[in-house]
Amino acid sequence: MKKETHFPVEEPTSLLDFLLSHVEGQSRNSVKHLLSRGQVLVDNVPQRQFDRPLSPGQAVTVLPHAKGAVLPFPLLYEDKDLLVIHKPAGLLSVSTDTQKNRTAYRLTADYLRARDPRTRLFVVHRLDRDTSGVLLFSKEPELKEALQKDWNNRAKKRGYWAVAEGEDLPDNGVCRSQLIENKVHRVYSSTGSRGKEAITRYTVLARRKGYSLLELELDTGRKNQIRAHLAELGHPVAGDAKYGARTDPMARLGLHAFQLSLIDPRDEKQLSFTAPPPHEFCRMFPHHPFFESPSGGFLL
Repeated sequence: MKKETHFPVEEPTSLLDFLLSHVEGQSRNSVKHLLSRGQVLVDNVPQRQFDRPLSPGQAVTVLPHAKGAVLPFPLLYEDKDLLVIHKPAGLLSVSTDTQKNRTAYRLTADYLRARDPRTRLFVVHRLDRDTSGVLLFSKEPELKEALQKDWNNRAKKRGYWAVAEGEDLPDNGVCRSQLIENKVHRVYSSTGSRGKEAITRYTVLARRKGYSLLELELDTGRKNQIRAHLAELGHPVAGDAKYGARTDPMARLGLHAFQLSLIDPRDEKQLSFTAPPPHEFCRMFPHHPFFESPSGGFLL
């Protein structure tokens, strides 16, 4: 494909059959390659499942392929102004003094510029290096500014899953404190009026073999907020030695940003993005219904 092409869906069919009938000069294998490279969007969401059902009123977009235009992690959503990825654990969101090239921002920017050198990319929010999950970028500076200026009001849900040490947490609770950062960059709750207010709500989803799986929602987005609050409850995130964890059962930090829902400044409608649970989480807590999508399908 040499240019971006849009096709309206007018009758029920599968994605592969639709592409075979609408994309000219492409064999069945070539069409499957379009899917595997992430060049096919359904209603602006990348799709790789060839037998995905389509309904009238939907729209299919086929993106042009450019050499080097491959992301090393899943693309969750893309439109002309926004892009959402599933950041893996261990990857910085943005550059630091010691790591400038291999970051989520740089890899995503390179992916976009391989398709169109004029494309720009802007950071809207960040995840810790060792936290996986939904990460949002903007392609327009005005949209980035609009989102960041009113982030706490526009971000309607920031949902996380955490594997915490211990099984004796109450079934649910709220952590509220003033967080402050010390000279060695460790965040903790201040007993005075210093710091910034941080509110974390949690629900215990499961308990197993000395660990608890929590669903957490942030009312505020402070640095290391979940990690600090769980440590102060005596149940640090598994694998988080910085905040007092004694175990590392998954060889990674047990924290995953599974959902981000926000109000889009462009039309004031709500957008919601989800990242499936890491395989390590599923191995520790197998066969539980909280890893299912609203439609009933397993998120993996």
